[in-house]
Amino acid sequence: MNKLENFFVPCPRGLEALLAEDMRAAGALAASIKQVPGGVHCAGDWRLCYTLNLESRIASRVLWRVAAGNYRNEDDVYRLAMSVDWPTLFKVEQTLRVYVTAIRSPLRSLEFITLRTKDAVCDRFRQICGQRPSVNTARPDVRIHLFLTAEQATLYVDTSGEPLWQRGHKIAKVEAPVKENLAAGILRLIGWQPGIPLYDPMCGSGTFLLEAAQMSLHDAPGLSREPGEFGFEKLRNFKAATWRELRQAAAQRRALAPARLAIAGADISRDAVARARQNLDYAGIDDLVELRQGDILQLPPPAGPPGILIANPPYGERLGEIESLAAFYPQLGDALKKHYAGWHCWFFSADSALPKRIGLAVKRKIPLYNGPLECRLYHYPMVAGGNRT
Repeated sequence: MNKLENFFVPCPRGLEALLAEDMRAAGALAASIKQVPGGVHCAGDWRLCYTLNLESRIASRVLWRVAAGNYRNEDDVYRLAMSVDWPTLFKVEQTLRVYVTAIRSPLRSLEFITLRTKDAVCDRFRQICGQRPSVNTARPDVRIHLFLTAEQATLYVDTSGEPLWQRGHKIAKVEAPVKENLAAGILRLIGWQPGIPLYDPMCGSGTFLLEAAQMSLHDAPGLSREPGEFGFEKLRNFKAATWRELRQAAAQRRALAPARLAIAGADISRDAVARARQNLDYAGIDDLVELRQGDILQLPPPAGPPGILIANPPYGERLGEIESLAAFYPQLGDALKKHYAGWHCWFFSADSALPKRIGLAVKRKIPLYNGPLECRLYHYPMVAGGNRT
């Protein structure tokens, strides 16, 4: 377990610094931590790998680097993949799938290089074992990732399986959600901590509410997965005793649930509120979070001291939606001035016109990405008087 391995951990763009913090807390070699757009490189032992999969709310997956080298054509990549002793990593009876990501690669067809990489893995198995593993594109046992730059090819084995932002708590979804790891990162960026009142008046399916509640309860996000669901559990070097120790420690750390958390949500859509309630119920925390149905323009904030408002307002792409939002944003600014004195209001949006139309002075703008979509996190501290631009 003490042998150092190299890992690459992707995350939503804009959250790399937070992910690096997670790595330091998990025991990564400090000198090895290197941030790049969309992820962080690090080195550590397998306990680090297990801990990041179990504990990090920011990581999308944890990829184990197994080979890297320069290339000029498909044959070079084939030889690199053939050089890996795959039968020592997983069993021939297990299924696999190859994923390819490329940035400025000279290769013309990613489909063809995907096939060549898969052939190399299978040929290495046939060479050593006399048989080859099967491919499963839906739910493979082992996921192999090939990353190509202009000159270098890197092969990774995915230790996570399904993406880590799939916590397993959301069974009812609405259109265009913010992924769970992005929501967790936003909560950290805006300075929210358990105990500070949090309110999402456009909660949709409840992603911010769920993440905040799990953080309040010190609930490790990976605990909700069933045994055998992580990719590393299917590898030959899996250390079950170490994994069991980490899971038990995380389970014991989970806080006893109080009667109520200082977390509340609302939505103008009755259906969205029902879905959020269903998700909270499925996570076992429906009685800890306040949910209401109503319009932010009329609905007052929850009773109690001011706190932090976080919302992902609608984003218009069609003409009618844009016109509707152009009328909505000034009314939103008026509602904030009227009802939210003392609150720190944050809005996550891809609409660059929001700050101009809402009519309030922005204290801070944080660039983030929601998938490929460039967004901003806008901060409006609602001190009585002086907010109107």
